Amino acid sequence: MLLITTLRRLSMANVKPSIVFVLGGPGSGKGTQCAKIIKEFGYVHLSAGDLLRTERDIPGSRYGDLIEKHIRNGTIVPVEITCNLLHAAMNNSRKDRFLIDGFPRNQDNLEGWNREMAAKVNLQFVLFFDCNEQVCIDRCLKRGSSGSGRSDDNEESLKKRFITYFKDTLPIVDHYQKQNLVRKIDANSSEDTVFEEVKKCFKEVILISWEYQM
Repeated sequence: MLLITTLRRLSMANVKPSIVFVLGGPGSGKGTQCAKIIKEFGYVHLSAGDLLRTERDIPGSRYGDLIEKHIRNGTIVPVEITCNLLHAAMNNSRKDRFLIDGFPRNQDNLEGWNREMAAKVNLQFVLFFDCNEQVCIDRCLKRGSSGSGRSDDNEESLKKRFITYFKDTLPIVDHYQKQNLVRKIDANSSEDTVFEEVKKCFKEVILISWEYQM
């Protein structure tokens, strides 16, 4: 029995962590839906934006000013910084299933991830929240007026963020679509309606995983 337990632990130690990239425009509901996925399916939520904001707020951080400049301008933080923060968070969690929210956001992110991390993980799929721009903007402004504390929840920053999203992030979705890895969700509806569609994606992955293990 001890031998079986030991072998099982060694096998688990060699299993690559499974990840789902979560992409969508600002205000498309990524964070809200990730919270529901965590509760329902037990994934760990890693928000690239949250990790960057946390790093920015650390007194004396060597990257703090640079991160804040990119956040305010709606531009994308250098991939080396984001990959390092994601990798550290994954290691510190001691878990093996992750939602990586808001990454990769551009070609540089994609190339950096492929260079540094792709071989170390199992990419299950890309969860893409497709939402009307005005719906997204209204949600963000409401979030900002409710005291989100985010320096980019304002109309000026949102315009810049959407320019970046259309120019840089949608081509990444197209890249993964060609690999049949994208699960597209209509995110214009209520959060509960959206989550019903999200659950179908994860139940499909779980079923495939069970069949593979058998």
